Amino acid sequence: MSISPDRPVSVVLFGYGLGGRVFHAPLIRAVPGLSLDGIVTSDAYRQQQAREANPGAAIYGTPDAAWAGNHDLAVISTANVTHVPLTEAALDHGLHVVIDKPMAPSAPVAQLLARRAEAMSLRIIPFQNRRWDSDFRTALRFARDGSIGTVHRFESRIQRMRVVPKPGWRNSTDPADMGGMLYDLGAHLVDQALLLMGPVIRVSATVRSVRVAGGTDDDVLILLEHESGAVSQLSASQIGAFDTPRMTLLGTRGGLRIDASDTQEPELAAGRDPAAADWGQEPATSAALLRTYDDASALTEERVELAAGEWPAFYLGVERALRGSAEPPVLVEDVIANLRVLDAARDAGRSGSSVRLDPPAGHRASSRS
Repeated sequence: MSISPDRPVSVVLFGYGLGGRVFHAPLIRAVPGLSLDGIVTSDAYRQQQAREANPGAAIYGTPDAAWAGNHDLAVISTANVTHVPLTEAALDHGLHVVIDKPMAPSAPVAQLLARRAEAMSLRIIPFQNRRWDSDFRTALRFARDGSIGTVHRFESRIQRMRVVPKPGWRNSTDPADMGGMLYDLGAHLVDQALLLMGPVIRVSATVRSVRVAGGTDDDVLILLEHESGAVSQLSASQIGAFDTPRMTLLGTRGGLRIDASDTQEPELAAGRDPAAADWGQEPATSAALLRTYDDASALTEERVELAAGEWPAFYLGVERALRGSAEPPVLVEDVIANLRVLDAARDAGRSGSSVRLDPPAGHRASSRS
């Protein structure tokens, strides 16, 4: 069900917390072919914020009020537990859907959503924006250009230090709430690992609650064995005092170390326009360290600039996909593969044994980013 190019795609945004206000709304507004026509939030303060920042948008207090707005695309940026029911409702009302991670509490549930959308000739496009991070785009370049040989190990971490857990659903132990680090930050780490390193055949993991006994997972280590024989080591933690290096690539002829993290989130939080010509450019101080070795193992070392971050590319891709002129920027099949890996990591963390994936979990779009 393609949308005619002679009019903007009408977007209704569900949720106006951090994700909706800081991430989605500015990125949607930056695409001329998209029109942010509606925002759904029941919170009075957030309603006022939404009106001030988006004067042309209708503000709805409930999802039911939004269905009559004649919109084309629902963007779901609400509490994780609402992702599935809101997506189902949007599909039932004939809307395409962009959905925050995690898409669903498990791969089978995500598969059911995908089949439902396909039967209705509608799109579900997962919001995996960190495919367009400056650090990851740099790693992807060096993994593919052969300068460090064949990449055999990828290490990636997103860590922060939060001594006292924040209240709210993100720290809920109810599986339906999809709280904790595994399905939150782990969704980004696994997506990047599959895109960079290819299909996964085995998963091992430690999934712990360190700060509160019996609480939601706040410290996660995942080891992925890829079909190629390469491995990925991933870490997501709220109790990690050191967050560097952000990424390390090890190849047969060298390696790449990236300490600096992508800055697009703080730039959006500061109110910068993602349509600006210099959007996503990182400071020179964020340069990565590249080491290469010749046949005699002699070392050459240099600093390389990070690629520019390109979060706006996601919604540009969404608009093109809804017009029928391109595939979605993130395929729902890819995210189902991600969830298969996350589900396996959850099981491995509980059992203490590795989990083999048969068939392997891989991305159909592994050549794109």
